Amino acid sequence: MRDHFARTMHEVGHKVKDVFIVVADISPAGSMAPFRADFPDRFINVGVAEQSMIGLCAGLALRGCRPFAYTIATFSIYRPFEQVRDDVCYHDLPVTIVGIGGGIAYSTLGGTHHAQEDVAVMSALPNMTVMAPCDPAETALATWAAVERNGPVYLRLGKAGEPDLTSNAPDPYVFGKVRRIRQGKDICILSYGPITKMAFDAAEIIERESGASVAIVSVHTLKPLDREGIARVLQQFSTVVVVEEHSPRGGLGGQVKEVAWESAARCRLTTLSLQDEFIHAFGSHAYLLGMHGLSVEAITKAVLAPVAR
Repeated sequence: MRDHFARTMHEVGHKVKDVFIVVADISPAGSMAPFRADFPDRFINVGVAEQSMIGLCAGLALRGCRPFAYTIATFSIYRPFEQVRDDVCYHDLPVTIVGIGGGIAYSTLGGTHHAQEDVAVMSALPNMTVMAPCDPAETALATWAAVERNGPVYLRLGKAGEPDLTSNAPDPYVFGKVRRIRQGKDICILSYGPITKMAFDAAEIIERESGASVAIVSVHTLKPLDREGIARVLQQFSTVVVVEEHSPRGGLGGQVKEVAWESAARCRLTTLSLQDEFIHAFGSHAYLLGMHGLSVEAITKAVLAPVAR
């Protein structure tokens, strides 16, 4: 995702002359080398000074530019939160804040690098749009959508190595609308971000072991949320499961439950998320997800256990 975002921004740079990239760290800026080489006057590295990154982006936006603030997710939103809220959102400026490694992708670096509540925090801000694509192709589409937005955007991305999930998607990408990316008629899994791959793996096992048909829907736009689209999913499927790499508070799961109540949905609804705690464990991304109770096995069990009874 990170590299695909960088390639897309290089394309954007050739077509949109007022786009800037402002980074607050050297390490994630490496993939930005082509943009920096071709547009040196529109690439700024402020160093480890995240408040300055956001303030500078706000100033650029006030001058008619379309800046992208880019660094690790925890540092793009938490350290400069006051600037994000007051400089960007209060003035409804077209600044895109890119958070690399949303969720717990930086699994070996501890809680200081885990953005496990970022969707909730950013969604609470007036004027803020929140997008979380599930694979490299959706990342490119979401990046262009961010360029075209007239207000603040938080673009939550994975770190690296995410597989293609949407090349055979039956539905096209439309900003603000849920998108079916795997066909099915009995069970539906709602997800966003790189953890959607886990939903695909679970779907194969569920179909093999139960004979049920499993659809997967990408909720790539979390604010504004497509409540009507989610209500239709809740009406169409007998079982709906939400899988998200985020705190159980303020994420997708709770909002889907709200929609289920408001629409009088009759389906069985299960939500799986990160735990509401800092887990002091270190290892691979998959290992830490497992410590939070998120795994292919957990998704499969959540769907099949009631059937087994």
